[in-house]
Amino acid sequence: MLGLLAKVLRLASVLICLIVVLSFIVFAANQTKSASGHQREELGETSAAVHPGSNTNKESSIHKALDEVSAELTSPFGNIVSSSSEWVQQSVRLILALLVYGFGLGFLARVLRVRS
Repeated sequence: MLGLLAKVLRLASVLICLIVVLSFIVFAANQTKSASGHQREELGETSAAVHPGSNTNKESSIHKALDEVSAELTSPFGNIVSSSSEWVQQSVRLILALLVYGFGLGFLARVLRVRS
């Protein structure tokens, strides 16, 4: 019984870490993209080269779901950082989530596996 619980905890740990890391990667990509667009505006270039995407709606719904799940998972760490920088907030939440869910749940799974 403890062996099954250890496997479930290990799987949950990996899935949670993947969700949080993917959410951070999407955040970083969006920040880079918006910074690039802002830089073009500053230089006076037009953004006429918009790439039409057929599955933009699907990507945005996946992105939204990923952000919502990640926000729920990292909500316990929200009040730890009081920085106005989104990068600092996201980075600290990522690190704490990896420590708690990755290391913490992984450690608990190993302890349960040893006891079984």
